[in-house]
Parts: sequence; C-alpha cells; structure tokens
Amino acid sequence: MALMQPADTPPAVAPGAPYLFHRHALAVRVTHWINAIAIFFLLMTGLNIFNAYPMLQWGQYGASPDAAQAWLQIGSSGDAGFVRIGDLRITTTGILGLSDSKAGAPQAIAYPHWATFPSYRDLATARNFHFFFAWVLVVNGLVYLAYGLFSGHFRRDLAPSAAELAPANIANDVAAHARLRFPRGEDARHYHILQKLAYGGVIFLLIPGMIFTGLAMSPGMNAAWPLLIEATGGRASARSLHWIFANLLILFIIVHLLMVLLAGPWNEIRSMITGRFRIDPAKPEVAP
Repeated sequence: MALMQPADTPPAVAPGAPYLFHRHALAVRVTHWINAIAIFFLLMTGLNIFNAYPMLQWGQYGASPDAAQAWLQIGSSGDAGFVRIGDLRITTTGILGLSDSKAGAPQAIAYPHWATFPSYRDLATARNFHFFFAWVLVVNGLVYLAYGLFSGHFRRDLAPSAAELAPANIANDVAAHARLRFPRGEDARHYHILQKLAYGGVIFLLIPGMIFTGLAMSPGMNAAWPLLIEATGGRASARSLHWIFANLLILFIIVHLLMVLLAGPWNEIRSMITGRFRIDPAKPEVAP
C-alpha cells in the first residue's frame, strides 16, 4: 500500500509523454499479496464456521438454540431462506439460508457452498485452516507495521494532513468518485483523502479488530489473558463484533476491486506486482 519513495522523481521524458514511476515498495507488494491470500481463506473458512451456528447474540454466552435471543439469524423456513436482523426479516432464498447444494438440491445452510472453504460442512477442517491463516495474517501484519513505521510509509503516504481533512476537500473527493473521475497526471502519484481514510481504517481498525475479537473467542487465550473476553463484553459479543468486522472488510474489498477495475486494472495490478505505475499526463478539460 505504499506509494513512491521520497527519492522518486519524474524521469527525464518529453513534456506531455507518459512515464513509469516506482509506486509500491517491495515490502508493501509482498505483504499485500500475502494479506490477500490470508484474508481470502479467513473469510471463506469463517463463513463455514458460522454455518455451524448461524446466529449472533450479545453478552457472555451465545450457545443458546433459542433464536429469539439472537439479534441476527440466517436460516430457512419451509422453502424460503431468510436473514433476520432484530425484527426485520429479509427473504434471501437461493443465496442465504437456503441455496442449492453441489448436487443441485435445495440445502438449508446459512452461507452457500460456493462461498465457503471447504465447500461442504466440515467444521474441524475450516477451523484448522482459519487458525493457520489467522497467524499468517498476524505475522504478516506485524512485518507490514514495522516497515510502515520505520520507513516513513505511514507518515508519508497514509497520514492525512489538516487540509485534506477539511470538509470541503472530503466533499470534493466524494463528488469526484461519484462521477467516476479518477486522478490523472501528477495528481495520480499520491493517495487522496478517501483512499487514506479507507486504507487507514482497514489497517488500523478493521484488521486489528478482527484479530482482537478472534483472540477473545479462543479458550486458550481466555485462560492466558481473561481481559480479552472482558474487553469485548463476553464471548457472544466478541463473535458478533468479529462478524461485523469481517463484513465491513468484505464491503471494503468489493469497493476496492471495483475502483481498481474502473481506474484501469492493468496499471493498478502491474503496480502491485512490479511496483511500476504509469502516469499519463492529465488532459485539459474542455468547458461545456
């Protein structure tokens, strides 16, 4: 998630000609892809684990079979799947609650087989993979945090300035994204405020929140550090928060991939593989 290093300057090219510059450092590219793989398996195994008990509660304990105590439930009734959030019930047949199995027959299951790993009910395997990739995420995250702090990446590329946090600037960036107007020319060399807020939120809030609540649900960690479960308000609350963090991360991934496609997938993906990003000089706008 890093941009150019301080020493990077536009190469000597003809005025108005496109050029490549070093946008992402090697450490950022490697940790980005390890992160992507780890989160991919964490989300899919997490959905498989959720299928074993498709309800969420608040408080100390959440193993009650009484659905009335749950603030969220994904289930089925007859030939209809549904998601219930409080008193709101939404029919989700074919996607959530009731979907076709691999054999094509209707199956009462919270998340469909194509969204889980393994693609069949296997709580033990799902948990083993989940725990493995959770530690991959933790170690990889620590490496990235160390790099970001000591290299100046966070300060240089992700920390917003007071001017960037001004309501008018945020409103302008929101309007530009709504019109699908992406930075061009030299303006594309750095992140804008919505990107900084989104990436910062994921790096410093969502992923740490998922890790913390995941640890809070671990009996071994509860025995070693009971403060974890106390800080979340109980194991049921930790599970609910874990699910919320995970879904916010899914939302970020969807928006992130959509922005990559709209901004130019080849240039964006190349920059995260080779580090090189193509700058095309901005064309002057023609007045209507």
